Order: sequence, then structure tokens, then C-alpha cells
Amino acid sequence: MKFKKNLFLILILWLFNGCTGTEYAKQESIFIVFKTPIFKYADLGFIYRSPERLKIELYSNAQAVMALKIGKEKICISLFECMDKKSFNKRVLSHYYPEDILMHIFREEKIFSGQNSIKTRNGFTQKLSRAGEYDINYQVFNKQIVFHDTINAIVIKVKRLK
Repeated sequence: MKFKKNLFLILILWLFNGCTGTEYAKQESIFIVFKTPIFKYADLGFIYRSPERLKIELYSNAQAVMALKIGKEKICISLFECMDKKSFNKRVLSHYYPEDILMHIFREEKIFSGQNSIKTRNGFTQKLSRAGEYDINYQVFNKQIVFHDTINAIVIKVKRLK
């Protein structure tokens, strides 16, 4: 009888632990511009970081309007269903982009394996182009991220707020 009680208690604790969700190590308030041919957004939000995941919550008039969750294999956006990264890039960004480009952008990391990267005093810049596919100007500096692709009409700007 005592064994059954202990087993039941362990199962209940395990069940509640499984429902707690992902813990993020760092949270920052941001101003974000996220513009693609599919949608346009510019307002305040939060970025939550963990070693393996990112979550970006976007707000308008103090109401959460969109959540973007980036994991190891999938990207979930509240406007669409969860998709593998390749499908997300094809549908929302550009199918010419590497699968992890969004994770690298929001983590302020170099994209396209660091190709054409130039170190600056406060970060780095990358200019990448391939005729008819993309023309990217990407900068990380002073708590800001600027990603602009003129061919695919994509703009991602993130400014961390204090």
C-alpha cells in the first residue's frame, strides 16, 4: 500500500513538472520591426532566451498579438501552425535562406556561416547577395539588430530596451 502511495505521488509530481513549459534563462524587452511579404509588425515585445530555444512575444496596446517560438527543429508562430524551419523560411522568409537564419538573427550571431563578415567596433556587419535570390545587409551593433533583404522585401530590426 505504501509503495502505491509513493508511486502515485511520483507520477503526480512528474505530471505537474511536464506541464510547466520551457524555462528561459534570460528575458529582455525589445522594440521590433518584423516585415515580410506575408505580414508587417512594429511595436514593443519581449524576447526570452534559453540555450536551445527562443520565444519572441509581440504586443500592441498592451495585448499580446503574436508569439514566435524557435526551437531546434521547428518554428511556431501564432498566426500559423508549427512548421519545420525549411517550411517556415519558404512560407514566411525566403527558401534561399539557411534553416537556422532566424535563430542566428535573434541571437545576434553571424549568418551564412559568417560569410563576408566584417568586425566593427561595436559588433559586426555582413553584406550578402546572390543575383535574383537575396540582397542582404545585416548588422549587429550597440544592442541592435538590423536585417534587410531588398530582393525579398524582408526587414527585421530589434532594439533592446533598458
